[in-house]
Amino acid sequence: MLMGDMLRLVLGFCVLSSIVLTSSAQTCKNQTFSNKVFTTCRDLPQLTSYLHWTYEESSGKLDIAFRHAGITSTNRWVAWAINPNNNLDPAMIGAQALVAIPQSSGTPKVYTSNIVSTTTQLQEGKISYPVSGLSATYHNNEVTIFATLTLSNGTTSLVHVWQDGFLSSSDSTPQEHSHESSHQNSKEVLDLVSGTSQVSSGIGSRQRRRNTHGILNAISWGILMPTGAVIARYLKVFKSADPAWFYLHIICQVSAYIVGLSGFGTGIKLGNDSEGVEYDTHRSLAIVLVCFATLQVFALFLRPNKDHKMRLYWNIYHYLIGYSTIIISIINVFKGFEAMGDYVGDRYKDWKHVYIGIIGALGGIAVFLEAYTWIIVLKRKKTENKTSHAVNGTNGYGSNL
Repeated sequence: MLMGDMLRLVLGFCVLSSIVLTSSAQTCKNQTFSNKVFTTCRDLPQLTSYLHWTYEESSGKLDIAFRHAGITSTNRWVAWAINPNNNLDPAMIGAQALVAIPQSSGTPKVYTSNIVSTTTQLQEGKISYPVSGLSATYHNNEVTIFATLTLSNGTTSLVHVWQDGFLSSSDSTPQEHSHESSHQNSKEVLDLVSGTSQVSSGIGSRQRRRNTHGILNAISWGILMPTGAVIARYLKVFKSADPAWFYLHIICQVSAYIVGLSGFGTGIKLGNDSEGVEYDTHRSLAIVLVCFATLQVFALFLRPNKDHKMRLYWNIYHYLIGYSTIIISIINVFKGFEAMGDYVGDRYKDWKHVYIGIIGALGGIAVFLEAYTWIIVLKRKKTENKTSHAVNGTNGYGSNL
């Protein structure tokens, strides 16, 4: 009986403890401020953060308090931002941020920052929204940013993003935030009126399209196209490879063109779905690349016979456009890697290094074959000269008589 009473007592204590812990868990509902009262609040889904706000739709006046927990030292920065382009992917580029940096002396440093790219180190500067009452506090390992922003007329929802990171040990400037999932997903569409939020269902599909776009273009323009050129330049030197080299060359180049067009199409779709995000150089090079490659395909059908008087000019055209296409394609693959860094952070460097290894190996093979085929050509010419001299001689039959 005594044992049963003890078990019931222990069980009751556990239940009571869980109730107490649950009720004491921090949410925005039980957070208060000494100087402000807000009409709406939300527990943000990532990075132990909370947003309180009061919104006056008629004037666009948005009064906010952003609270971020877990800041245990003063070598950290905290930021909350609005993306005026309503881009959720990427939400960072173009975001208008409120930044706070705790100070050992007390009150945090707080300022505004216009984030123009992923390499922006939260430099202080003006943002596109009028801001007043900007201040911050740092207490019990929590940073809270207060501000009043004036939004555009008719605004009922917005894309907001929040982050934290470390400061540089040398000059205390904000460094890039982590790329763990909690940081990657610290963004959402917030309805200012109802207080609800949503994460765009299209993010995953757009990321898959980006990956598809990158893979298709790296394989087609970046690998198949240079491989086809290597085959055409070096294998045709070997008589035993004729006409196999020609068909291999055509297979590589036509495959590169078809796959490349698919990658170009996904790029156009991505551009249309990412309003306000521009990669002008990458896009311009892609257009030139597709035009040059199309010219090469048409040249295949206009290829004159070897003994035709126009064959020399066709060869010049074919080589000039072909090598220009290869150079542009390799450059644009690297431009694509730079653009990818805006979405996946430093992870793009791994893919970039793999491509560098592949294109480097292809270049090494080309250098080796360049030297080897020149040796073969020179030996062949030397042999032909000897044969010609021995056969023709003075009487045309290899005799001096």
